[in-house]
Amino acid sequence: MFQQRPHVRSTRLTPCRARRRAAATAGVLAVLALLTACGGGDDGGTAATPSVSAAPAAGVVAPAKVEVIAGLTGCKAKIRTEADELREGVCHTRKGDYLITTFPEERLKETWLESARVYGGTYLVGMRWVVSAKPGMLEPLRVKLGGTVRKLTGVGPRANAS
Repeated sequence: MFQQRPHVRSTRLTPCRARRRAAATAGVLAVLALLTACGGGDDGGTAATPSVSAAPAAGVVAPAKVEVIAGLTGCKAKIRTEADELREGVCHTRKGDYLITTFPEERLKETWLESARVYGGTYLVGMRWVVSAKPGMLEPLRVKLGGTVRKLTGVGPRANAS
């Protein structure tokens, strides 16, 4: 007896379908970006933590270049580390010193943050950059640069100590 197998649809995309799917995905991402950038409304002043990535004062999100980020904060950074995986510059100001670290790739920034978790601390984090400063300095810097203030918890016996 001959049994007919049910028709199984191929999961492979034809080149035409692949192009249409890529165009549709790009369109959705573009609309999502516009909605995110233009969306908003009044939160009633109840925002719990600063998580805005746009920089209201600068009008842009800071690029991943130590000198440009330093300039947006009104400082001239002294470069202290030049490596393939990161660049660091120190800013000395009357309000305090802070460190600007930039990365050529987002994954390198995430690796750096994961390593910094051992020490704990609070950081201002943007796309391919991190600013390390006293917690009281981070919010004024966030207003100028954008980004998100992230608190990293340390590890070990003193990590949860007050």
